[in-house]
Amino acid sequence: MFIQTEPTPNPETLKFLPGLTVLPSGTIDYRSLSEAGASPLAQSLFAIEGVSGVFFGQDFISVTKGVAEWFHLKPLILGAIMAHFSQGLPVIIEALAAAPMAPAPVGAGYEAGATYEGADGEVVAQITELLEARVRPVVARDGGDIVFHGFEAGVVFLQMRGACAGCPSSTMTLKNGIERMLQHFVPEVTEVRAI
Repeated sequence: MFIQTEPTPNPETLKFLPGLTVLPSGTIDYRSLSEAGASPLAQSLFAIEGVSGVFFGQDFISVTKGVAEWFHLKPLILGAIMAHFSQGLPVIIEALAAAPMAPAPVGAGYEAGATYEGADGEVVAQITELLEARVRPVVARDGGDIVFHGFEAGVVFLQMRGACAGCPSSTMTLKNGIERMLQHFVPEVTEVRAI
């Protein structure tokens, strides 16, 4: 098995490409060992001293480090990924993943799981379509993901995940990239805020 690595815009995160499907759909972001109970691979990666985050995409794994240096961590991470896939272990144990998850974070100005009707419903449909078609593929190339959390009074609430969470350029990406694009195509959008 040959595992490629790619840098991400976040110097604390490295993207690992094992050359096979990691997740058939969606993404999963773990920020601690205690969150990774449903993933033997994430547990193995968190067992490496210095790993502070694990993010799974369709064909990649983004690993975030703390204070450790990549030249110490990278061989250990490559070994853990190779051992995991060589043994044919699942990335996620479905029975454990089906357990209730903690609710999405809720901040001022929006409600997790809110439904939108009428004009707001049409605006939200446009926003989510643009995010899916134009933003998520680009963000995934950088080892991350973006999740829509709400729309209220012209403000779009988004969450950056994976390599994008805590990335020094994430604010610029939100304001100069995503906010401008949404404002161009959806005039009702006045601002984009990270949660």
